Amino acid sequence: MTGAPTTDPRFAEIESHRAYLVRYALSQLRDAQLAEEAVQEALLAALEGIGGFDGRSTLRTWLTSILRFKVIDIQRRLVVERANVDIDADRFADEHEAWLDDMFDETGHWRSPPQAWNDPEAALDQRRFWEAFEKCLGGLPATAGRVFFKREVLGEDTPVICRDEGITSSNCWVILHRARIALRTCLEHNWFGGEGAHGR
Repeated sequence: MTGAPTTDPRFAEIESHRAYLVRYALSQLRDAQLAEEAVQEALLAALEGIGGFDGRSTLRTWLTSILRFKVIDIQRRLVVERANVDIDADRFADEHEAWLDDMFDETGHWRSPPQAWNDPEAALDQRRFWEAFEKCLGGLPATAGRVFFKREVLGEDTPVICRDEGITSSNCWVILHRARIALRTCLEHNWFGGEGAHGR
């Protein structure tokens, strides 16, 4: 980390958490380059703000909290870059609801989080799915995209999301529900009914 202060004795300890932080960022962003970018920015911010670490939490917890904000910043950037998917968030089609209900519960949370597939062909299929999913997520209204991302990808608690976004819990539920419908619509077009359906 060129140019970062290294005089604090906790520098080595901060660096010792890098591998964990990279794994965390990679699990959220699913892109090695973006994960490394997020970790680099988080570690630089930690070194610059090390004087503010009061020890009330573990160093790893403190570092992870910094990294989470860096991940959100990158995700917001991706949302802007990929906001080119046309989604009708109010489209309700009951006959196509079943498959999404299998994927998400009523809060928009994964019922069974997707796992990495072992064989190369399946891994490529999964990568293509996530590319389609990210495009669809980027097509959501800004607030809906942030709420869904925070709740599902980052696993933040609903009260925290409501506080940060300035919404009520009932509004949060509605936003998550409409996000599910919008994602269903988009994925039907871009994955299940499009090229991603190849081999199914």
